[in-house]
Amino acid sequence: MKLNTQAVNFDIADRLSAHIEKKTRRYEKLLPEAAEMEIRLTVIKRETNLNKEATIRVRGIGNELFAEKVCDTFEQAVDEALDALDRQIEKHNAK
Repeated sequence: MKLNTQAVNFDIADRLSAHIEKKTRRYEKLLPEAAEMEIRLTVIKRETNLNKEATIRVRGIGNELFAEKVCDTFEQAVDEALDALDRQIEKHNAK
């Protein structure tokens, strides 16, 4: 599975990149037929607290899986979006 991480209007820190790689590594086993996982990180309103948005899109499994969360930190947003993705994968695998 190809992992594509995109940061909109900022550079990804090494710590954040390592966190994303660590958290997404297990999806290669969960979704062996998936072709691509795209993670998009965006700062939406700089003057507010809840301004870090993580969008995760998985393609190549027949239908597309999508999760989006907004939190205080990118790490938390990615973790919560991956939790939402886990629930979608359970439903997908149950079919």
